[in-house]
Amino acid sequence: MAFFNNFKLQTPENVELDFTLAGIGNRALALIIDYSILSIVQIFYLLILIILPNLISNIIANFIQDIAAIQTWIIAIFLLIFFVTNTGYFAFFETLWQGQTPGKRFAKIRVIRDDGRPIGLQQATLRALLRPLDDILFIGVLLIIFSESEKRIGDWLAGTLVIQEESEKSSANFLISEEAKTLVSYINNTANLTKLSPENFAVIREYLQRREAMLLQAKHELSRKLAYQVKDIIQLAEIPEGTTANHFLEAVYLAYQQQNLS
Repeated sequence: MAFFNNFKLQTPENVELDFTLAGIGNRALALIIDYSILSIVQIFYLLILIILPNLISNIIANFIQDIAAIQTWIIAIFLLIFFVTNTGYFAFFETLWQGQTPGKRFAKIRVIRDDGRPIGLQQATLRALLRPLDDILFIGVLLIIFSESEKRIGDWLAGTLVIQEESEKSSANFLISEEAKTLVSYINNTANLTKLSPENFAVIREYLQRREAMLLQAKHELSRKLAYQVKDIIQLAEIPEGTTANHFLEAVYLAYQQQNLS
């Protein structure tokens, strides 16, 4: 019996990836941590909500007589801030941390798009806005438990999946060329590897593992396509002259793995 469901998808680079879905336990753990953090913030807001309106209204009362209207406006503004904070927490972190919040980072799970790409502000915001709907009568929990792809309403409409984070520490079962090894220090010094998500790393790893079984022409085209996409992702100005796409991808693979092991 499998405790976690696997999900297979074809990336835009035509690389087939196997992901392990996060599972209800990991998602619940992440949510408990995130809601705990939010609760601390909201208690702080609540204290301000209790103290500040009276304080401000007493000051303004020296100039304006309608105290009740002033207090109503101040409470409305604080409630709006309360809502924005609650929604913005998830949208902000999932956009900034490539699909993770503090809770998801602790639970080692991540939100990705259905095609394997990292989520953006649009997907993160839609998921956050629909979270209250998923919380009603535990609708989201029931959908995660009983749907094959473990999606809640926010996931269905945003086109996202929640997966277990890819491990960068697994050993490779393919050879790394000497040319790639000499290129690693150049990649570390000139590229921004923090832009490479675990899913990008997984695509590179899957290609390197499967390339020997590919037809020569397909291997050539896919390696060039992947190399240029990775170059843009890690913000590298140019691939060094004379470097093949395969050597470049091997070097990025090694550099990323070293950076995450250090």
